[in-house]
Amino acid sequence: MLTLEKIVADLEALGLERGDNVLVHSSLSKLGRVPRGAETVIEALLATVGAEGLVAVPTLTGSRELGPDNPPVFDSQHTPCWVGIIPETFRKREDAVRSLHPTHSVAAIGARCAELVAGHEMAAAPCGPGTPYYKLAAWGGKILFLGVDLRVNTTYHGLEEEWDAPEHLQKQPVKAQIIQDGVVRVIETRIHQYGIPRDYMKTLPLLQEAGIIQEGLVGEANSYLVKSAPMIQLVGRELSRNPRYLYS
Repeated sequence: MLTLEKIVADLEALGLERGDNVLVHSSLSKLGRVPRGAETVIEALLATVGAEGLVAVPTLTGSRELGPDNPPVFDSQHTPCWVGIIPETFRKREDAVRSLHPTHSVAAIGARCAELVAGHEMAAAPCGPGTPYYKLAAWGGKILFLGVDLRVNTTYHGLEEEWDAPEHLQKQPVKAQIIQDGVVRVIETRIHQYGIPRDYMKTLPLLQEAGIIQEGLVGEANSYLVKSAPMIQLVGRELSRNPRYLYS
């Protein structure tokens, strides 16, 4: 049985510290038996970073069916995410705030959480400069892969946007509806072109050689913790040479 205290100890051994700003990708089923499930994991994450830290999770809602003829309709309170039970449980907490991007929203709890998610829907693209993914990097943040690996690294989409990876974004903008507290807004935004195969794991040796990623077990789950800003700089260098670098 994996207790809250054991999760905290494992997270600390992996390198997560008090005061950290961390974005968490996760798989609850990989951790082993956890009493109270996702709530215990969330409480362990918050306990590890403390009141001065911040925990964020991607709460993604985009799909390949979306486009100019079928634009997103996103309700910040009620639209569920599809990235797992931990982020879905996280976004429903009373202390969580969620960004308003119609496909790549982020929910956050902790110090500066409102600042992190503010204005996400007005960014030029879903995950790049001006979004919570890049803000977290600018704040010296880390990305935790809890029972998952770099294949789910949403921040890499931001790099693809920053370096104009071909076919990554749909050519035509969409008029998305955003609903917050029952109030509807319509914004024009760019969304992803789904279906391009990626090979994000090819970056693991680069991150290991640079010493910016740590690997260990949290419960039964093989996990990674990476420093976001150095990762963006390192992998961005590869994309500056070849915008298709992260494609299979």
